[in-house]
Amino acid sequence: MPNASAAYAADIGGPMTGQTHSEPASETTLAAIRNTLDDMKAEDVVQIDLRGKSAMADYMVVCSGRSSRQIGAIAEKVADDLKQAYGIMSKTEGKETGDWVLIDAGDVVVHVFRPEVREFYQIEKMWMPAPQAHKAQ
Repeated sequence: MPNASAAYAADIGGPMTGQTHSEPASETTLAAIRNTLDDMKAEDVVQIDLRGKSAMADYMVVCSGRSSRQIGAIAEKVADDLKQAYGIMSKTEGKETGDWVLIDAGDVVVHVFRPEVREFYQIEKMWMPAPQAHKAQ
């Protein structure tokens, strides 16, 4: 008799595959997010590699929307696309205000800002590699 976890795993596999559902690689999640951001006309998209720098995620994506309404729509579309394609239940914070929305998709974290809020917090500067100082000769 098969155990319950094996039966459950077979149930949540892809259609007619019998394979178990598993989290996609962070690169796959990142590519899906980037495609959605492109489709939703997100502006000034910056991708930051956090591997080896932080345990919170492998990648961070920072982008801007032109209005609070667009920011909310971007966040909702990213979360919906990840749920539909990979079963990822993203956690979203900040949709009520629409100034800064954070989408936690596990290995990828997305920040969607209004441009002036993004400029104020300058979150990319905290995580981007520091520019190399030039030595005087």
